Amino acid sequence: MSLKDNMDFVKEELNSEEKFLESFVKIERFFKKYKQIIISAAAIIVLAIVAFSVTSYLKEQNKIKANIVFQELLKNPNDKKALESLKDLNTRLYEIVLYSQKANEKDITINTEFFKELLAYEKAVKEQNINKLNDVSMEKNFLLKEFAIFNRALILTENGKYQEAKDALKMIPETSQVKDLVALLNHYLITK
Repeated sequence: MSLKDNMDFVKEELNSEEKFLESFVKIERFFKKYKQIIISAAAIIVLAIVAFSVTSYLKEQNKIKANIVFQELLKNPNDKKALESLKDLNTRLYEIVLYSQKANEKDITINTEFFKELLAYEKAVKEQNINKLNDVSMEKNFLLKEFAIFNRALILTENGKYQEAKDALKMIPETSQVKDLVALLNHYLITK
């Protein structure tokens, strides 16, 4: 290598070191200028992570306690202390226990999804109330929707309203689990 090549090489090395130092100085200035904001943001992120972890842990412990109390209530349904404890820990499980204990009572009120509709469905079938069955079958997330429609059609058939029963059965899709019952009732309604 010639002297000129060596000089060019040294100049390039000095330029690259100079650029490195220059960028380091820029970063240092930026950090000094926004030091409080950077530290505050880091602290907020750390606190958020800690808070999320603690909240998750407490929710998990609450679930475990509620499940233990629920198991106790399944063994001993008359335990009033456990029932009150479950009410504080998990209102949904509490309402499920109430539903299972008081399903035969008329004045029970339940707000838990599915059980509320199930209770309304049971009351409508017991009362043979077509309007209430219609209301329940129109609920968007009701699990026994097609069965409620079938029961409505059955009550209409018992009341001699055959055309209304046929119309109600048409609302039940072919893929329904009650399609066999629908076929039987349709077969009966052919003669009516």
